[in-house]
Amino acid sequence: MAFWWPLIVVALAYAIGRFLLMLIPFTVPSIDVDASDVTERNQTQESYIYIPPRGRTQQSDKKVQCYEPATMKYLGFFPALSSSEVHDRVEQARKAQKIWANSSFKQRRQFLRILLKYIIEHQELICEVSSRDTGKTMVDASLGEIMTTCEKITWLLSEGEKWLKPEYRSSGRAMFYKKSRVEFYPLGVIGAIVSWNYPFHNIFNPMLAAVFSGNSIVIKVSENASWSGLFYFRIIQAALAAVGAPENLVDIITGFAETGEALVSSVDKIIFVGSPGVGKMIMSNASDTLIPVTLELGGKDAFIVCEDVDVSHVAQIAVRAVLQSSGQNCAGAERFYVHRDIYSSFVSEVAKIIKSVSAGPPFAGRYDMGAICLQEHSDKLQNFVNDALNKGAEIVARGSFGHLGEGAVDQFFPPTVLVNVNHTMKLMQEETFGPIMPLMKFSTDEEAIKLANDSRYGLGCAVFSGSQRRAREIASQIHCGVAAVNDFASNYMCQSLPFGGVKDSGFGRFGGVEGLRACCLVKSVVEDRWWPYIKTKIPKPIQYPVGENGFEFQQSLVEALYSLNIWDRLQALVNLLKIVSEQNSSSSRGRKD
Repeated sequence: MAFWWPLIVVALAYAIGRFLLMLIPFTVPSIDVDASDVTERNQTQESYIYIPPRGRTQQSDKKVQCYEPATMKYLGFFPALSSSEVHDRVEQARKAQKIWANSSFKQRRQFLRILLKYIIEHQELICEVSSRDTGKTMVDASLGEIMTTCEKITWLLSEGEKWLKPEYRSSGRAMFYKKSRVEFYPLGVIGAIVSWNYPFHNIFNPMLAAVFSGNSIVIKVSENASWSGLFYFRIIQAALAAVGAPENLVDIITGFAETGEALVSSVDKIIFVGSPGVGKMIMSNASDTLIPVTLELGGKDAFIVCEDVDVSHVAQIAVRAVLQSSGQNCAGAERFYVHRDIYSSFVSEVAKIIKSVSAGPPFAGRYDMGAICLQEHSDKLQNFVNDALNKGAEIVARGSFGHLGEGAVDQFFPPTVLVNVNHTMKLMQEETFGPIMPLMKFSTDEEAIKLANDSRYGLGCAVFSGSQRRAREIASQIHCGVAAVNDFASNYMCQSLPFGGVKDSGFGRFGGVEGLRACCLVKSVVEDRWWPYIKTKIPKPIQYPVGENGFEFQQSLVEALYSLNIWDRLQALVNLLKIVSEQNSSSSRGRKD
């Protein structure tokens, strides 16, 4: 017992010391970011209603026009950068990266802490800007923009350096006298083309990983969220300046297809968040320079409800999951499979909740759901519903509207619950990106799995059961990259986990260790373990010119290293020694002659 007491005392002292260190706050400077032109209450210039041209894109205008989708108030415009302008911006970022590559992890962590401090102190401002540019509510902005970004920053602060340090691996049998490790170096300039659905987080997510791993990054924001993106850029610039980072380490560019194509052709890696069609074009363009590509191309997640659940509890989660498609403007759960034993009660419960949901401009009242960001998307959603109705589906519940301006009616779509749906309907096969909840029956777990896998998408799934083992078993058989057991979308709040899909949902991962290291050149390194005393020396039988017994030596070497039976390995080792001995004897006689 006396032996253990010193160890216990040392361990306790260490734990107390770590705890006391946690109580000492970091010295984190505040940054000043001009927001006078982005908050509605501070804008002195009278806003007017913007009427975007229908049936065509803005691209011929060479300007990115910005407006609030919930009110159609005009916000301004930004230039659509040409190819030569993009190449110049990337070249400036490349020069900055060469300096930043030598920065310390201490400096990088301070950059993250400054950002985290600003975000926490300015949550309302960040959410308001996101809400104005995309139409989502303030609550949805907080959930999808603030919390996820803060979680990413705190994970990087806690574990980022650990996963970028050299990682030692086993050297195997043949190379037992070697040390093997993996080293991680920055790739250079990362390019990111991001979607409009999370204007704040979609910028910060790739930027944080890129900068922390020693890269620079140039981000093309969506033409549907450029106004907010360029304000968020000010926050990043101020934080970089506060830690003495080189100018142009991070850049944000605006434009259309030409701008994105130029970015793909000039960076060292491209990250894309968007549609499968555009993702395929980006992958094709990236093949010209053979750069790595990460594609996150949306999804059509299955939401499976077994008969042994708490119906009211899961119904609330289901409604949140489907409204997330509109409220946070993202691809949430879009296919709902409910066991036939509870189908009627589940439909009644979600219908009751949906009828209480109201949609409207985020700053015109307290609404559960905001506007749809994309122009003319409500027409597409109604076409999905009409197709389903024509094929036998039935609407059982719809939400309500409130305080819609005359010019913004087309930007809203009522939350809609449909029953009697099947896989011949477009809304069960194509990505809807809206608040439509189609409910389909299943009888067995095997049927639910088959239905869930009957999709060209494979991003995520959610499975609910009173038996966690059963839910886990179902989720394990669904072909997707993200699975939540008895929850929905909780994976993304675990920033240690990778995020991404399969099939038409893309490939590659961002988030977690995999996403962080995906921003790196991964280099394998081997060196002698006991240099200079033991090092590689080519055995005489296989030295040039190769001896007559060279293959016999090689054969015995393989058997000595890898035979399954220990006695076979020992016998092969004896043969090796015999061959080497004979070779040495032959060499000695040759020198005497």
